[in-house]
Amino acid sequence: MNALHHKHYSGVFAYEPDDDTFHGEVVGIRDVVHFSGRSIDELRASFQEAVDDYLATCAEIGKQPDKPYSGRFVVRVSPEVHRLAETAAKASGKSLNAFACEALETAARSVQTS
Repeated sequence: MNALHHKHYSGVFAYEPDDDTFHGEVVGIRDVVHFSGRSIDELRASFQEAVDDYLATCAEIGKQPDKPYSGRFVVRVSPEVHRLAETAAKASGKSLNAFACEALETAARSVQTS
């Protein structure tokens, strides 16, 4: 998947050859917000418009818009994985948090570029 960013919101999209159009949705929020375009420029404009419309609609109806991620989340792993990660972090001279952040970022970026 590919990603776009606007006003701290992210959208992912894919190409649909059946209708020769890119289709995407804003991710990281509970509400459903879609966008589309026949070119990357059109897609980017549609994404930005969708985010702006979402924020305007929320303001208009008095609803607090979903905020993108806070940067905090809890991950449950087995005690063995916890031990391995802590040991690897210490061996790298890093905190477990820094080690986990780097591992998550590396994994997430590899998926986005594939």
